[in-house]
Amino acid sequence: MYNLSSYNTGDFTLLGIPGLEQYHVWISIPFCFIYLVAIVGNSILLYLIAVERSLHAPMFFFLSMLAITDVILSTTCVPKSLTVFWLGPQKISFPGCLTQLFFLHYSFVLDSAILLAMAFDRYVAICFPLRYTAILTSRTTVKIVVGISFRSFCIFAPCVFLVNRLPFCGTRIIPHTYCEHIGVARLACADISINIWYGFCVPIMTVISDVILIAVSYTLILCAVFRLPSQDARQKALGTCGSHVCVILMFYIPAFFSILAHRFGHNVPRTFHILFANLYVVMPPALNPIVYGVKTKSIWDKVVLFWLKRLHMLECCLEP
Repeated sequence: MYNLSSYNTGDFTLLGIPGLEQYHVWISIPFCFIYLVAIVGNSILLYLIAVERSLHAPMFFFLSMLAITDVILSTTCVPKSLTVFWLGPQKISFPGCLTQLFFLHYSFVLDSAILLAMAFDRYVAICFPLRYTAILTSRTTVKIVVGISFRSFCIFAPCVFLVNRLPFCGTRIIPHTYCEHIGVARLACADISINIWYGFCVPIMTVISDVILIAVSYTLILCAVFRLPSQDARQKALGTCGSHVCVILMFYIPAFFSILAHRFGHNVPRTFHILFANLYVVMPPALNPIVYGVKTKSIWDKVVLFWLKRLHMLECCLEP
């Protein structure tokens, strides 16, 4: 038996992106800009959904939850990554590392569940429009939110305990910009087979089940749309789903690439994998509010009105 109290008290060192150390400052510029876009975009989206009564609907409630999760995902990793880029290798405590890897993976699994909930919302809205308000009541929406949040917690919480039980008696240098489950587990001086298989199989099976259910939802939606009598009705129905489909593709395609490359991509250069992993935690959170703002007319109208009011207030302040 290992004395874990003595093995797990030291700090870890985050190196950044191996092989690109001389370019860290330049890499940090687009990362910082994209992160600011993610924070500002999601904050505006949350503000509009909160203050506009016309956006108080289940679809926008799920969208606000997606925005909050995206902010958590990017804020969990990007500030520490920028510190590494600007100041060189950084220390992170073992509890801090566990906290970071938990919120990173929890946000990922929760994002997938939210996209599934949004697909269900669109399915009910298009296939059962007259019963939409009766099916997706406020109480039902809250139950869905609590259910997917609890499911995501139960899926990844065991990984934290699996890492916490490991003894780290060798190197504590992590060739990455943040802590992630398998990357930390590989530093342990013990068998990590359980970590590898649980960390790979359980999350990916959960995400695959979400993808299958989303695909079923949109198959039923398309069948219902093409049965609509008018062309305008079909275009309107497809338009309401366009933004959601874009966000789904932006989330799942790089996610599956990253997961499979981490598990099977032994020929993928580590530099490329770490750079891609950093882009993944910042790009979808930045693009999601832009996609929904442009593709969803009700949100776009509120965004335009929001900025027109701000410009008018600025003009009033500048007038003598």
